[in-house]
Amino acid sequence: MFGFIASFKGFFNKNIKYLTLATLAASFVVVPVYAQSRLIFIYPPFNLSLGVDSLELFANEGVVNNELAYYMNLAGVNEEQKEAFRVALLKKADLDPVEVSRFFNTPMGEELLTRVGTLFSIQGGRNGKYALRGAIVQATFDQKEGLTLLNFLRHLAVNMQFNLLEVFEAASLLESLGEGTNAIVAEMKALSSQQAQLETVPNFSTLGDIRQLGSYGVAPSRQIRLFDESRQREFNLLLVQPQRWREGKTPVIILSHGLASRPEDFEQRAKQLASYGFLVALPQHPGSDFNQLQAMLQGFSREVFKVNEFIDRPLDVSYVIDELERRNSREFGGRLDLNNVGVMGHSFGGYNALAVAGASLNFAALEASCNRDIWGPNLSLLLQCRALELPRKEYNFRDERVTAALVINPVTSAVFGAEGLSQVTIPVMLGAGSSDPATPAAIEQLKAFVWINTNDKYFVLVEGQAHVNFSQLDGQMKAVLDSLPELKLPKQQILDTYGNALLVAFAEVHTANNEQYRPFLTASFGNYISRQPNPMYLVRSEAEVPLSALFNSRRTSRLPAIYPRNLIPNND
Repeated sequence: MFGFIASFKGFFNKNIKYLTLATLAASFVVVPVYAQSRLIFIYPPFNLSLGVDSLELFANEGVVNNELAYYMNLAGVNEEQKEAFRVALLKKADLDPVEVSRFFNTPMGEELLTRVGTLFSIQGGRNGKYALRGAIVQATFDQKEGLTLLNFLRHLAVNMQFNLLEVFEAASLLESLGEGTNAIVAEMKALSSQQAQLETVPNFSTLGDIRQLGSYGVAPSRQIRLFDESRQREFNLLLVQPQRWREGKTPVIILSHGLASRPEDFEQRAKQLASYGFLVALPQHPGSDFNQLQAMLQGFSREVFKVNEFIDRPLDVSYVIDELERRNSREFGGRLDLNNVGVMGHSFGGYNALAVAGASLNFAALEASCNRDIWGPNLSLLLQCRALELPRKEYNFRDERVTAALVINPVTSAVFGAEGLSQVTIPVMLGAGSSDPATPAAIEQLKAFVWINTNDKYFVLVEGQAHVNFSQLDGQMKAVLDSLPELKLPKQQILDTYGNALLVAFAEVHTANNEQYRPFLTASFGNYISRQPNPMYLVRSEAEVPLSALFNSRRTSRLPAIYPRNLIPNND
């Protein structure tokens, strides 16, 4: 789902610079405002304007009329930039028009438009979300030209006002995120190298390759239907178990899918764990799964996800443990260890993994992050900020049977905040990607790594990882991503080897209490399996100090400083 939303964000982020290119140098030149088909650029106290027909003439025929030439000359645009501008005006995004229309009528879609509408308002200052929605939908329905920047502008029913101060601020935040992410990648590379030099580890080439399947085999997966009577909630549970049971107790992992996803999307990860002797339970989360997305796209629901999922998802995890306890004796011979359960989750699944690990909802942090005119480049706020719709009370989802959590691209910073995440005291591994547009590593996972209050924590950053498994995308979404030339897709096979190895290592040490796998949770091992073009860096808890210092040195004035729990200044 975040990939679907990111395509629109990419469309606007990519083209904002072209929309403003011809006017930046004219910021202090007064130009009369015309009555029809105008784009109004506001840079107080001046108003600038540009006719859409001028852009249309340029895009279709390559002709720069006097009006557009005036701005291009002032901006110092060269021939190469002119051609890039023309290409951007005509670049088509291939999207289903009905699905686009339905998405923009959901709470998440409306919020996205509202945020964009603060930058591009109706002339006079009224939020432009309805005009934007109308133009996007009409352009997408246009069978001849489809959704291009030019066709979008052509379908604007009113004069639109570009609030350049806000546009520049949003662009600055985006630029700061890019620069900050690059700095974090460089710091992670340096820190992993420093930690590796201090580690005493075996020769990994002489050990078993935990990137490969283990020796216990994998039994056929089976699905059971669960019904939680207390919540009147029915959902599927996918069980993946080894062919042969390991000696003693069998460790249990619960793996939680993300927004608009399904348990089957993570079945291969579950099979990797099962081959090492783990039983893996993958619950469906109805109300925020693939079926819910399809219901929205087909017109049967107005929501991408139901807001009560912030409550139901962690309760699903606890109910699964309860159900396994009920079945343990008769189905598993009492061998399941349900007092030391590991929970793993991706994206929204990372939220509920951390919730059962002890993280608490923090409405103060939510309000501080969500009640801003300009959010900055963090798409996950579209999800996190919906938690403000919940009844205001204390929520405690901590399940003491959960003793370790591994989360990939989790949504955390606003919904939990520093106070909420500081309640997590069990071992945690956080996975992040340098190209994640939905939960940016510099905003989401880095903060979580600093704020989580345990010495047994690990931060893994993969260059190029971008939130989703690209091998699982449908043809339409692949076409959308292909339309974003600046997006370089990662090598999914490389990412899979990282995931296989680290899942096994973390689960063996922190769920199965098998210290023989401890060497695999080191920076040295991360460097050993790291491969180009998507290198991986793994650091331990000691990295929280230099990483928080780096964040604080590069943060904008809008962002508060972050500190490890034991290093918070008295005056902060």
